[in-house]
Amino acid sequence: MALDPADLTICCKESGIFTVVKCRKKNSALKEYLTAYYNVPAFYEECKMEYLKEREEFIKTGIPTKKRLQKLPTST
Repeated sequence: MALDPADLTICCKESGIFTVVKCRKKNSALKEYLTAYYNVPAFYEECKMEYLKEREEFIKTGIPTKKRLQKLPTST
């Protein structure tokens, strides 16, 4: 089965509450594709280093990365 994430999106939108049953094969294919990257040592190390960097920043600031990167409201 060729992987196209758009196919899974369309399937989910069309299936409604039956998504789990109707889109199982497409979801499994996408999961297999994505998890395969964690078996690539260079990619794993890159993710690990990014996590450790974000963790270090959180320990210093107490602010999660997601919150830190959001624009602050301006007073106008």
